Amino acid sequence: MNGQTARPEPEFRVRARHTDSTLTVYQAYHPGIGRPAARSGRFPGTWKRERMTWVKPSFLWMMYRCGWGTKENQETVLAVEITREGFLWALRHACLSHYAAGLHVGREAWREQLRAAPVRVQWDPERDLHLTPLLHRSLQMGLAGEAAARYADEWIVGIEDVTPLAREIHGLVRSGELTRATRLLPEERPYPAAEEELAHLVPDARQGPPRR
Repeated sequence: MNGQTARPEPEFRVRARHTDSTLTVYQAYHPGIGRPAARSGRFPGTWKRERMTWVKPSFLWMMYRCGWGTKENQETVLAVEITREGFLWALRHACLSHYAAGLHVGREAWREQLRAAPVRVQWDPERDLHLTPLLHRSLQMGLAGEAAARYADEWIVGIEDVTPLAREIHGLVRSGELTRATRLLPEERPYPAAEEELAHLVPDARQGPPRR
């Protein structure tokens, strides 16, 4: 590295698998929902759009959440490709899920914003292959009401069942073959969000969100 010290990963930054027109998020469901969704590219009628649905651009954070697809009702892991326009709409209409002094005028104002917002955002510690928390954070986005409807009806470009990939990577991690496991991970690059698109969602790094 020519004697230069590597810069630490910024604590708050969206990293995702993305193209010029789409961005991939992950969810995990019971096979009765996940498999029909992957076959048709749309969530089935049993998918409850009136409930808040959480999407995650980080594959490894999804693995932490669903236990590599082993947790009950999370056995089918989906990669959901959505439009970048939809993702941008979600960012613009989101509220941070916790109060942050300096970012919000006051606690009551934040509560009002949270009640009104169709999207809420939280930043959780990113995970490594052993699902150990890292210092930088991964975006998690909760979609409700109008946002959930737009997600299901307008934003989705395609849905892929990546459960076999999750199981393959997990098997390599368990056998200590971390290099091979790393090669199979989806390529997640910094997402080029403009500063104004994230300004209302990024707390003072000195304060930060509560640790999980």
